[in-house]
Amino acid sequence: MTTQVKHVDEVTIRFAGDSGDGMQLTGTRFTETTAIAGNDLKTLPDYPAEIRAPAGTLGGVSAFQLMFGSKTVFTSGDAPDVLVAMNPAALKVHLKELVKGGVILANADAFSDKNLKLAGWESNPLEDDSLSSYTLYSVQMTKLVNLALAESGLAPKSIDRTKNMFALGILFWMYNRDPEPTFRWLKEKFSKAPVLAEGNITAIKAGYNYGDITRIFNTSYRVERAEIPKGKYKSVTGNEATAYGLVAAAKKAGKEIFLGSYPITPASEILHTMSKLKNFGVKTFQAEDEIAGITSAIGASFAGDLACTTTSGPGLALKSEAIGLALITELPLVIVNVQRGGPSTGLPTKTEQSDLLQALYGRNGDGEVPVIAASTPSDCFYAAYEASRMAVKYMTPVILLTDGYLGNGSEPWKIPSVDELDDFEISHPKAEDFSEDVKFQPYKRDEVTLARPWAIPGTKGLEHRIGGLEKVDVSGDVSYEPMNHQVMTHLRVDKVAGMTREIPQTEIFGEAKAKLLVLGWGGTFGAIHVGVDRAQQKGYSVSQIHLRWVNPLPADLGDIFKNFDEILIPELNMGQLSKIIRMNFLRDVIQLNKVQGLPFKGSEIETKIYSILDKK
Repeated sequence: MTTQVKHVDEVTIRFAGDSGDGMQLTGTRFTETTAIAGNDLKTLPDYPAEIRAPAGTLGGVSAFQLMFGSKTVFTSGDAPDVLVAMNPAALKVHLKELVKGGVILANADAFSDKNLKLAGWESNPLEDDSLSSYTLYSVQMTKLVNLALAESGLAPKSIDRTKNMFALGILFWMYNRDPEPTFRWLKEKFSKAPVLAEGNITAIKAGYNYGDITRIFNTSYRVERAEIPKGKYKSVTGNEATAYGLVAAAKKAGKEIFLGSYPITPASEILHTMSKLKNFGVKTFQAEDEIAGITSAIGASFAGDLACTTTSGPGLALKSEAIGLALITELPLVIVNVQRGGPSTGLPTKTEQSDLLQALYGRNGDGEVPVIAASTPSDCFYAAYEASRMAVKYMTPVILLTDGYLGNGSEPWKIPSVDELDDFEISHPKAEDFSEDVKFQPYKRDEVTLARPWAIPGTKGLEHRIGGLEKVDVSGDVSYEPMNHQVMTHLRVDKVAGMTREIPQTEIFGEAKAKLLVLGWGGTFGAIHVGVDRAQQKGYSVSQIHLRWVNPLPADLGDIFKNFDEILIPELNMGQLSKIIRMNFLRDVIQLNKVQGLPFKGSEIETKIYSILDKK
């Protein structure tokens, strides 16, 4: 029997198993290999909050999904075409989302009576025909890796851990992927344990050869290279891209960068990434708590560094007083919030967009803070760069919102040249600019941006007061005078409002005048784009706008809204942007809200579009 090679435009694969089965690693290696092969892709890691949930239980299932294709990919896929199930619990949790007729690759050795009972199966689904509507490949992966590595010298427990590499080898064969990049990665990762590296490589080869030699697989698949602009690409997660964006901003500004942060899921990877970049003038401080993280960053900003702090929703709550300190001292600071499910500890490893109102209003006093939102993993680079540039140009803290889906998800990123990045406008006052007759005035503002001077401490003649008490306009003396506070409050608010001059004309995907506008922000971009595009291809009158700036909002938004009969706002919260649009434009909107710890699917947006327009 010869194997048929089937050409497909796109595929969605989900790897699922116990937290200890290495599903995140397996998915990441398949992703890297797929990126090298020239496909466009998006990923969605999904893992439990527990460090090691009970093995074999539904709560302990860890998964990694990726969609890759020969055309532009906007999401990690609505439903998997292929489910790799390393145990009964993984099959139980994820079977309901597998497309009908989809492929199941299961580790038959894990379907023991004990594991079946833990997962709630009454009988073995690999044997009772309950999976007859799918293409099932039941493979004794554990047994086969033990045979392949019998002479390896590895301990039985180490051999058992290579079964995920066996599954990866089968997928490499099934989708015509070259395993050589993963071989190189394993040799580098386990350079001090070559026996372990060789054992994993052997497991991959065993899986690959199993797919090639056995007769249970009658089809392999080929996904051609995507047509993407020429350039140097790197597969990045949103958190990595955020780190690179911050470092690039510092280098472009001619500054060293300081990151003061407390590790918190799902933002910790930014700290990890930046700590490896010391050769670029990066200083990282792993603080003992969230307050120490942000206040150390404020101190670094006062000293003249480009300063930033990273966190998630619970951490942003703890940082709120210090954000007010950065605001009233008018020092540049980038605050990155990788949003997760809340409130409180909430869903630490799941995604959500529920911190928008917190970012806008989560402080005492009338203090406006600019808020920027990234839309894709690679866009996190540009959003972080823009947040940094605005912080130093306007002398203000800036909040950058990403989320767990973006932060942990990955895609190919075209590495920009330095010349492509916007220049920074930084000017520190010098001692020679002042004399006995001309005194330094720490709150004398730029006429356009309303930014105050960024004076480096220790500069002779530039001594000034700094702190949380209100200051006199221009002189910077401490003041309790009523009218001065009125003036200073307006100046801080007007500074942020004036940032609308920095926001480019709003782009509309679709017609500038239509029956329905789908308005989004943050990580919902891909799903909204897919849903709108599908509806447009079917002749529906619908367009898309996606916001980068959430505060201030684009100046042209009100005029754009007048050209649409209805506005739909999908959000991974209970309607926070919807509240803001109603409040600012006195315009009602249709809400589509999801708070399941999961991103939107393109099909969910598409279905909502049809329900609105078909009703009309």
